[in-house]
Amino acid sequence: MEGLMPRQKRSADQLTFQITPMIDMTFLLLIFFMVTFKMSKEEVKLDIDLPVTATSKIPRDLSNRDIINIDRAGDYYLKNDRATKAQVAAHLKKQFRDFPPLRVYIRADRETPARQLKELLRLCSEAGALDLIIGSYRSEVSS
Repeated sequence: MEGLMPRQKRSADQLTFQITPMIDMTFLLLIFFMVTFKMSKEEVKLDIDLPVTATSKIPRDLSNRDIINIDRAGDYYLKNDRATKAQVAAHLKKQFRDFPPLRVYIRADRETPARQLKELLRLCSEAGALDLIIGSYRSEVSS
């Protein structure tokens, strides 16, 4: 018994705060947001030459929007996957039912036939979309 040291009781001053679980949670949240951001960037990855306008404005809130792309041939894309008119209509109706209100960001190539854009606007309206944005670049107008 000579080699054993007696145990000392810790006082309230010696209590420590465990920071390791807090660091773990911080890294998990960071990874979650990085992965989520990457997914939303993938939706606008399709190479589309947006039109240029002098009066375009950046909306205040771009979050929670469905992104639909139309290429110069008039083909629809949900994210980067080609879709038919029926698939787009079904997707929009499902989004409206599951995640109302339906907000859509349309990215149409400057060479897209007007009838295709008009058709997509009609599909959005029939699905119940209340907030539509059509993507464009703002031209630099010098005064």
